[in-house]
Amino acid sequence: MLVLDASRTLAFCLDDERDAACELTFARVEIEGAVAPSIWPLEVANGLKTAIRRGRIVSRDLPRIRSLLGDLGVEIDERSATSVFGETLALALEHDLTVYDAAYLDLAMRRGLPLATADSQLRTACQQAGVTLIG
Repeated sequence: MLVLDASRTLAFCLDDERDAACELTFARVEIEGAVAPSIWPLEVANGLKTAIRRGRIVSRDLPRIRSLLGDLGVEIDERSATSVFGETLALALEHDLTVYDAAYLDLAMRRGLPLATADSQLRTACQQAGVTLIG
């Protein structure tokens, strides 16, 4: 199992961002499963809305993407919502991350799981915190 962030998920959904590392990550998700903090669906949906607004996808692509995401079966970690004012906020301050990104780091640290992200600042924070990176 691995922690899956919104940036890596969106790269999988958007053809112009999908690369070999992304394909390998999602092959691994299909085999091992993935977990994400409770913010993940909102971040992914917002990214899709932005992609439509920028003309990267069209709204008729959404049923295909929704099916793709549903097939992944990403587990949503409900504890992430309750730890936001504690460890998550502390990690955001310590690593100069958004609280959204710190939620992924917190989840990976709590569960002892590797994290899949395309975000360079989050990747740096993972390296500093000793969290294994995927992709």
